[in-house]
Amino acid sequence: MSVRITGGIHRGRRLRPTRSAGLRPTTERVREAIFSILGQGAVEGARVLDLYAGTGVLAMEALSRGAAWADLVEVSAKQVSKIKENLRELSLQGEARVHQARVERALETLPKGYDLVFADPPYEMNSWASLMERLDEGGLVQEDGEVVVEYRHGTTLAEQYGSLAQRTSRRYGDTVVSIYRAGAMNG
Repeated sequence: MSVRITGGIHRGRRLRPTRSAGLRPTTERVREAIFSILGQGAVEGARVLDLYAGTGVLAMEALSRGAAWADLVEVSAKQVSKIKENLRELSLQGEARVHQARVERALETLPKGYDLVFADPPYEMNSWASLMERLDEGGLVQEDGEVVVEYRHGTTLAEQYGSLAQRTSRRYGDTVVSIYRAGAMNG
């Protein structure tokens, strides 16, 4: 399956194909929509965290569009290897670190203060409240930072998790994207 960067300095570049059962990269249409909703200001110079990275395309897209740094978390050794290969191909390896770990474990050790977090877990995940509460804890997402979550239509997420308040939610076929903003005034 071929995945292409849709914007920024690497626009049009294709990532090396990945074949893995259950892998569902965010489509170009949905990625373009996400970055359009976020706006350039949310990405430029941002520290990004890509949870359940899969192909890593969300983090690579953010780096292409001007993010300063990205941490990617992926449990599959095969996918971690492919992500690292694609980062090298795009000369982005010095701007990112790939963590091979379960998201729950990685959240215990990752640095704090991300400007932008992507969470695109397998559609069958049912522990959204736990994940969102963990993201809200202890400064992982800095104030005014944003959390972009992608999930199957029909899954219900709350409008607020602690200081994370939903600012928009959009549906693209079977996929829903919700964007939450962190802030003391939300809590």
